[in-house]
Amino acid sequence: MLAQNGLFVVLLVAFTALLAYFAQEYRVVRDVTQNGRNTLSQQARDVLGKLAEPVKITLYATQQDVRGDLRKQLRDFFTPYQRVKTDITVSFVDPREEPKLAQAAGIRMPGEAIIEYGSKKEHLTNYNEQTFINALMRLMRAGERLMMSLEGHGERRLNGAANHDLGEFGKQLNAKGFQTNSLNLAIAPEVPANASLLLVATPQVDLQPAEVQKIRQFVQGGGNLLWLIDQEPLRGLQPIAEQLGLVLGPGTVVDPDAARLKASPAVAIGAGYGRHAITDNFTLNTVFPFARQIGANEGRDWRVTRLIDVAPRGWIEMGKLDDKIGFDKGRDIPGPVTIALALERAVNDRAQRVVVVGNGGFLANQFLGNGGNLDLGMNMVNWLAGDDAMITLQPRATVDSSLELGRAAQYFLLFGYFVFLPLTFAAIGVMIWWRRRKG
Repeated sequence: MLAQNGLFVVLLVAFTALLAYFAQEYRVVRDVTQNGRNTLSQQARDVLGKLAEPVKITLYATQQDVRGDLRKQLRDFFTPYQRVKTDITVSFVDPREEPKLAQAAGIRMPGEAIIEYGSKKEHLTNYNEQTFINALMRLMRAGERLMMSLEGHGERRLNGAANHDLGEFGKQLNAKGFQTNSLNLAIAPEVPANASLLLVATPQVDLQPAEVQKIRQFVQGGGNLLWLIDQEPLRGLQPIAEQLGLVLGPGTVVDPDAARLKASPAVAIGAGYGRHAITDNFTLNTVFPFARQIGANEGRDWRVTRLIDVAPRGWIEMGKLDDKIGFDKGRDIPGPVTIALALERAVNDRAQRVVVVGNGGFLANQFLGNGGNLDLGMNMVNWLAGDDAMITLQPRATVDSSLELGRAAQYFLLFGYFVFLPLTFAAIGVMIWWRRRKG
């Protein structure tokens, strides 16, 4: 009997030691959150896969902080990225013990990180997948990416805060490593030669012929252009449309499917995309308010690709948009309707790229957050700037981080936990006391 007990103890200790060994050597991690927010997205994995050089991360943090073990928290944050890209190294510097190093690195707050990739550096103070991957994307960009935005004629502004402006989109461009500047061709002698692309977003007054000629020269010389054309006159830009071979018809796109989203039928839902680098594997719905049809004459100079088709069950409304809107067979044009084109050609042995969208509102502050509008806009700009490999990365919603309860459920929890359960426990206590007293 003693020998059996001894053997059992030995086997139990050996089994426990074996479990401890396997737990140390092999680890299984499973993300049980509803939207997988603790797992790297496929987009993040793709970005890490494109990093050809090692990434060095230096964290300036003390061992203990008001937030707890700050070093452990930061180490845990970077661990999933190190599993995907094994040459990401993380090291720590205590700013209290090495104040000169922290000062030389430009550290402004505890827990700040310096990310080094090649000869470039980025500071990081906010730790989530979006900010970290955006920092890596900025480090990956080869050279400066300058985006000029035409101004002086009431255009949608990249730094504007009004609903119709593109200020939020401009902030996203800056976060991804683009430098954005406005361009007034009434003053500037030409579009800067170092501009990666020029944005023209719905002028409200006519451009002077000399300004139009400067844009013509920019396009003729191989400059890349993003042209957003709303339901308004071209304001003197007809020569640019002719230069690109565009066909711009009248009317407004009407999409009955918008009713499913409780939107106006004048809001077109983008779900059909052409085969192009901009829309490759793009499956998000997009929203285009008061869109217009964009066509092009197939010529020898430009290779034209249809990017976005909308309103497969809708039409182009040639009349006024009112409460009695309906398809007029003798007047309106049935869908689907193409509202965006990508044009390419070779100029001086390099590729020239142009994107024309029959809507500027989809990138406006009011609509940028709808569906995949931001992602689509970033894809367009990345392609125009020649960064085909760059992708957009937006934060994933923390679906299961909050709990919303109706009023009935709130009352149930209130009375259940604060009235019913205490009374139940009190009744059980009284019952036990009564039985013991009688016994």
